[in-house]
Amino acid sequence: MSVPRRHTLPAMEAVSAGDWNALIGDDHPFLRHEFLHALEASGSVSPATGWVPHHQTLWQGESLVGVMPLYHKQHSFGEYVFDWAWADAWERAGGRYYPKALTAIPYTPAPGPRLALAAGIDPRTAREALASAWEEGELSSWHLLFAEQAEVAEWQSTRPGLLARHGVQFQWRDRGYGDFDGFLAAMTSKRRKAIRRERRLVADQGLSLHRLEGEAIDAAALEHFYRCYEITYLERGRRGYLGLDFFRRLLATMPESLLLVQARLGDRPVATALYLQGARTLYGRYWGSEVSADCLHFEACYYQGIEHCFERGLTAFDPGTQGEHKLTRGFEPRLLTSLHHIAHPRLRAAVARFCDEEREHVLAYRRAAEASLPFKS
Repeated sequence: MSVPRRHTLPAMEAVSAGDWNALIGDDHPFLRHEFLHALEASGSVSPATGWVPHHQTLWQGESLVGVMPLYHKQHSFGEYVFDWAWADAWERAGGRYYPKALTAIPYTPAPGPRLALAAGIDPRTAREALASAWEEGELSSWHLLFAEQAEVAEWQSTRPGLLARHGVQFQWRDRGYGDFDGFLAAMTSKRRKAIRRERRLVADQGLSLHRLEGEAIDAAALEHFYRCYEITYLERGRRGYLGLDFFRRLLATMPESLLLVQARLGDRPVATALYLQGARTLYGRYWGSEVSADCLHFEACYYQGIEHCFERGLTAFDPGTQGEHKLTRGFEPRLLTSLHHIAHPRLRAAVARFCDEEREHVLAYRRAAEASLPFKS
């Protein structure tokens, strides 16, 4: 078979959803054409917001055989693997850090595949072809964020000079618990009682939780969710990255991937959490509340998600970034690796030293987190 031809897409609409989605499997909603297109069509991703699409595709004749999202960035917002210090240090030294190239899902720190290939395409040949997209021209760097560990290892094999940076997230796994009570039974008595108390406290405040899926999420529920989502950002003094039109597009084009958890006081919704789901994994993403209620965030964003996994046979739950509070509620630490191609030798040497020093702290943190899990020995 001939070497695939690389082609850059200036927008997701330049390729059909069917051709793109045929390559990516059934467990990764963020890599779906509908999700990436909704970001662009809603204006959340655009040159005006500092995200310029340069999606990489591979072709055999007229057949699409490889896809990888790629953006040229003029800043580092919305990435969740922070390189602001690198950019600042390099620009103070007289260098130019932006534009850079980024392979990631905008505003979405969820691990998953970043390169998808058709059967029969040699992965190493594909990666060699794709690397030319950022190793030529005036880009300072390329960054691969939140890729799966197997994909990270494959890139390191192809390009040993890529710098690795580590981080930790927390993820729930079904270890054969059977149901929520079985999950609690695997914990120490202290943590089991604490979680039951948190759940009772939510109910004692008059709050009830309701899970809506797909087409059961109507326009009113989605608009209420968006008001709550904006509240979360306004509390930090800014607007959310994503507009209501983005969420409307998701509901219109991929409703089967959406789960909305709604908290109600009587019949009135007062808080919501919006999840996405694949064939095996639940992804917690967006949350907001109009009320201040003890433990409501834990119930809407963690416990409802775990119960949903049991009901739907999902075996993993990624609740989002950050938070030791996830650890004590049964979410296990997971090591993540980002990869970084740095063009200039001096900047590369400085970033390599930073990553080496940071790595020891991250690995120590993960060991401490594993030792603090609330499960019985």
